[in-house]
Amino acid sequence: MPHANHVERYPGTLAELATELGDLRYDALATFLEELAAKLEADSLADGARGRGKLAAALRAASDEVTSAAEHIAKAWRICAPHM
Repeated sequence: MPHANHVERYPGTLAELATELGDLRYDALATFLEELAAKLEADSLADGARGRGKLAAALRAASDEVTSAAEHIAKAWRICAPHM
């Protein structure tokens, strides 16, 4: 499967996409990050099954870090939600 260097259904740049994602309400951003972490974990498992150990380990570490980011954003949401 070829990997793209852009998001086909998004007309802007990756920098613009990052800004738009960063402007999501924090609960929605946390959900997005959780979904991204799950995708990275699935890719890690698939690459591990194909014998690509180094790639699988790197993707697993990325998944773990994105999960951590999701947890921090969820905490930010819990802090600001009562004021919205």
